[in-house]
Amino acid sequence: MDSGNSPANSGLRKTALNALHKRLGAKMVNFGGWDMPVEYPCSGGLMCEHRAVRGGVGVFDVSHMGDIRIHGAKKAGGALAAVEHLTMNDASKLAIGQAQYSAMLYPNGTFVDDVIVHRLGEDDYLLVINAGTREKDISWVRENTKGMDCAVEELSDAYTQLAIQGPRAAEVLQKLTDAKLETIKNYWFTHGTVCGLTNALVARTGYTGEDGFEIYVPSDVATSERVWTEVFAAGKEFGIVACGLGARNTLRLESKMALYEHEISDKINVWEAGLDRYCHLEKGAFIGRDVLVRLKNDGLRRALVGLEMVERGIARDGYRCLDESGNEIGVVTSGSPSPTLGKNIALAYVPPSMTGLGTAVFVEIRGQKCKAVVVATPFYKRVRKVRTV
Repeated sequence: MDSGNSPANSGLRKTALNALHKRLGAKMVNFGGWDMPVEYPCSGGLMCEHRAVRGGVGVFDVSHMGDIRIHGAKKAGGALAAVEHLTMNDASKLAIGQAQYSAMLYPNGTFVDDVIVHRLGEDDYLLVINAGTREKDISWVRENTKGMDCAVEELSDAYTQLAIQGPRAAEVLQKLTDAKLETIKNYWFTHGTVCGLTNALVARTGYTGEDGFEIYVPSDVATSERVWTEVFAAGKEFGIVACGLGARNTLRLESKMALYEHEISDKINVWEAGLDRYCHLEKGAFIGRDVLVRLKNDGLRRALVGLEMVERGIARDGYRCLDESGNEIGVVTSGSPSPTLGKNIALAYVPPSMTGLGTAVFVEIRGQKCKAVVVATPFYKRVRKVRTV
């Protein structure tokens, strides 16, 4: 992986906390055109960061994520109509202060990107999008809302976004905010004062499978570094650690959370990805709906499953999946050792006939056929008990 100080990284985009990450000695990598920390030796590295989030609290800089605001222009309902047209979930069910996982689709039912839709106001929505697809997503939204009664604003560079994740996250953040965190349910949010900054957005969302919050504050360097420092001071008694993309990936893999260009892409459709519960055909027309109806009737050609390695070896992203005779049947989308489970796990696309629990699937690792079995997912699921603060 590239060093953050290498010439190859000199043209990468940087968050407001980039210099702070480097002062902390973080190992930096090119992630979707951004110079981002993959792990922090000062935190003990990936394994320690991962375990801190599962058992205590960790903090991620996720300011590289994009933000698109869609709000009504003239008549009530214009923004809702635009969001419903763009995304597969049913935004009409959102209350003000509520968020939902969703996705924007191409007309063929594959993924432009997965998004989190927040309802900010009566006809006002915020779409949080992925970093690596930011420009594509923004162009897609603008192109597909032309002529609609709404305004589209890109706010991606307006915020520093910190993800405070883990079972002690609420106790840390409550020291720094006037928002009553115990009243915020999972996938809900509010505005409040955070570290003395008024009207900060505080959302009970994340990408780790743990309880936690994402806070949005102004993106200037001085403010961003001050907030980071105050968060770490508040979390010192709980052993708070800085976390990078490496732990973010192992945490989301254990929780079977999709990653673009891995479990979802412009070549994978909603049904194959197993995201049926977020796709509401009954709401009416949206981009991709007509083809999804046909594909649902046609049945699956492949399906996403969880694998646990039986034989020694790590099933890495892109490795081939084979049947017992050595015929190629699919591909690993994400794979890694699981720090929580102490096993090597993976997500993979295989034929529907091979999705039954306990089915043997072989992964080609350095030219060798290594046995794995299909297991239930998510690999890890937290007990959903909200800690009072």
